[in-house]
Formats: sequence, C-alpha cells, structure tokens
Amino acid sequence: MRILYLDCFSGISGDMTLGALVDAGADRAYIEDELSKIKLEPYTLEWKRVIKRGISALKLDVILDPEHPPKKHRHYSEIVQVIQKAEFNERVTALSLAIFEKIAIAEAKIHGTPIEKVHFHEVGAIDSIVDIVGVALAIDSLQIERIFSSPVPLGSGTIHIDHGIYPVPAPATLEMMLGLPIASTHYSLEMTTPTGAGIISGIVDEFSKSFPPMVVDSIGYGAGTRDLPKQPNVLRVVVGKIDPFIGKWQISHEHLAHEHSHEHTHTHDDHHHHHDHSHDHHHDHGDHDHTHSHTHHGVANTGTHQ
Repeated sequence: MRILYLDCFSGISGDMTLGALVDAGADRAYIEDELSKIKLEPYTLEWKRVIKRGISALKLDVILDPEHPPKKHRHYSEIVQVIQKAEFNERVTALSLAIFEKIAIAEAKIHGTPIEKVHFHEVGAIDSIVDIVGVALAIDSLQIERIFSSPVPLGSGTIHIDHGIYPVPAPATLEMMLGLPIASTHYSLEMTTPTGAGIISGIVDEFSKSFPPMVVDSIGYGAGTRDLPKQPNVLRVVVGKIDPFIGKWQISHEHLAHEHSHEHTHTHDDHHHHHDHSHDHHHDHGDHDHTHSHTHHGVANTGTHQ
C-alpha cells in the first residue's frame, strides 16, 4: 500500500503541500495540464527552488494576471460547480470536494449561516482553489492510497483578514481541527492556514506522532512564505509503502553492497526474499494510539502507526 506522511513541524498551507508533493515526485506537467480545466480568471504557476534554514525546498506561487483582477469572494456552491464541471477523474474530484466541504462546514458554523450560503474570502480566491485541486492532483499522480499526518501546530497571535483582526488560529482553522491532534509552537504567527486545515481534516486518514512503519520511496520539501528565526519553514512529505514484513527486515551495508554488485541476477529466493512479497496483504496491526478515518478514499483501514 502506497502511503503519504505529512510532517507538519512548521505547520501546513496549501502552497506548502503542493510544493512538497511535486518535490517528492508528483508529475508537475500532469498537474498543470489538469488545472487548466478550471475555468476561472487566468493565472500562471511559478515554481522555484529556495533555501529555508539550510533546507532546499520547492516554493510554489500562483501569479495572477494584472489585466484580470481576481474575484476574492465565491460561494461554496460555485466552487463545487467549477470542480464538477472540470471533469477531473473521480478520485481528484472526491479529494478536492472533501477539502472544500470541511472548510465550508467550518465557515457555516462560525458565521451562523447555512452551508449553501457560505461564501469564502481568501479560500475562494483562485490561488487557494489552485492549491487545493493541485494537492488532489498530486496525490492522484503519486497513487497514494492512505494519508498519515503528524500533530499540527496552529500558531498564535493575531492576523489581519477581510473581517478585521482575528486571533490565530483563525476560527475556521480551529473549527476544522476539532477532534484532531494539534501541537504547540513558540511562534506568535499563523502556522496553519484555513486551506492547510482543510487538507488535514478533509483527506488525512490517521495521525501519528512519529513516522508510521514504512519503506521510504521519496521525500519532498515545500516552502512557506515566511522565514522562521529558529527552524525551516517547510512542510516535509514522505511517500512510501506499508510493508507487512517490515519488522522482519534485517539488511546490512554489506548485504546491500553484495546485492548491488550482482545486479539482481540471482534467481533463487533466499537472497531476495525481502523483495518478493506482495503489498496486498491484509493483516491486523493491533491497537492504534489514535485513529481518524474517512470513507471517501474507499480504502480499508489497514494502516499502522505508533
């Protein structure tokens, strides 16, 4: 089973997530081609390599067309319609709508309005829509079957938004984290945006304080906008496989060197037995410290974490 772990030690936002997933190997051309199906105001995607406290990370910026001022307020129903009309594949559509639904439910509760009348401010802008659908496309590109996350630091202090000066975390961000594990932070600023909270609450299946048992395939770093004084402002994502025999792996540097020198020419099973198993086993991992499941993935709860 292919899994994704979101290591949110510096919080999470939509652009950080998309940048990190592309850095981890998601197909950028596929993402950009599919995003062109969104028929809203024009924009371009700018990808650049930046250094955040010594870590090379991918920074994504959605550049708006100055000739076409962006629409900053959109109703939830309009965004749903735009996503459905784009005719993405079923998984991408489901992931995108799951994120927006979580944001809409939170906004409806905060503002005391029915969900169909919710209008998004920052999250309704084209850059947030691109971030969210882009994340869904990246997950689809990487063929992720289950998503794990660390506890999420939200931040503190205040932030200026359309409604005025608000506390951090913003009310909708905190609302979306109900029942989910958050982490403390010393920084008096917004660490997790409403878009980031929508991703966490909308598509994460399980939470784990440390990495789940996995075989790591790729690692990506997505850069945030700010520079933090004592830590890199990046989201780290780890893509890998859950392996039913992971506890039985005994592999040494000598073994790896020997295996490399033979270029996998052996045909007997005893040398390569750890490569031959299937990833489709169903097994019982015992009790979880914390389980948070969603049904929109259509994947059985076979994940493991400590």
